[in-house]
Amino acid sequence: MNFAAIAESLPMYGQGLLTTLALLALALAFGLAAALPLGVLRASSRRWIAAPVWCYTYVIRGTPLLVQLFLIYYGLAQFDAVRASVAWPWLSSAWFCAVLAFALNTCAYTTEMIGGAIRATPHGEVEAARAFGMPWATLMRRIVLPSALRRCLPAYSNEVIMMLHGTSLASIVTLLDLTGAAREMNSRFYLPFEAFVTAALFYLALTFALVALFRRAELRWLAYLQPRR
Repeated sequence: MNFAAIAESLPMYGQGLLTTLALLALALAFGLAAALPLGVLRASSRRWIAAPVWCYTYVIRGTPLLVQLFLIYYGLAQFDAVRASVAWPWLSSAWFCAVLAFALNTCAYTTEMIGGAIRATPHGEVEAARAFGMPWATLMRRIVLPSALRRCLPAYSNEVIMMLHGTSLASIVTLLDLTGAAREMNSRFYLPFEAFVTAALFYLALTFALVALFRRAELRWLAYLQPRR
């Protein structure tokens, strides 16, 4: 192990860590914000409402994230109408395209989680709220969505970790994330083992921190679901 090369590259890894965290935070924020209303629509008993959302989630979940990123960053640029549109300054940005691809991807998975959790809401909770005369919007805001989001926590923690690992694709579109820092170190020193082991340790530490964070959240918000001793 060439520890001198690793130490010299640590500032670059620090920059890559910030980029990875920013990509993850933005993707999760936009993805979750879009998944909340889409999850409600996905759980609808009316097929004409749920079907378009199902089509979106089916396409996104059925194609690799790498392909989606390539289509957004490289594919759209081939169309003259896109390059001439007001959206081109955004679509020509690697940052915007990466966040868009990651957000669309995590949104699809989160939509299915929320939709399934809404459908699994105990009927008694809904009937009790209706007995109090709650309108539909209040019922969703105060009863159904809070209950569904709590039950989604274990599955959503896995999605967050998968999204963290998915951000490693950002280096393909010229962003210097953790994987990009490893590739840059390898190109400088020709030390692939040291370069990518260092990146793996950073990802492992982030994953451990996220698992611990979600574990604390589950202990707090899912305590009422634990079996009584």
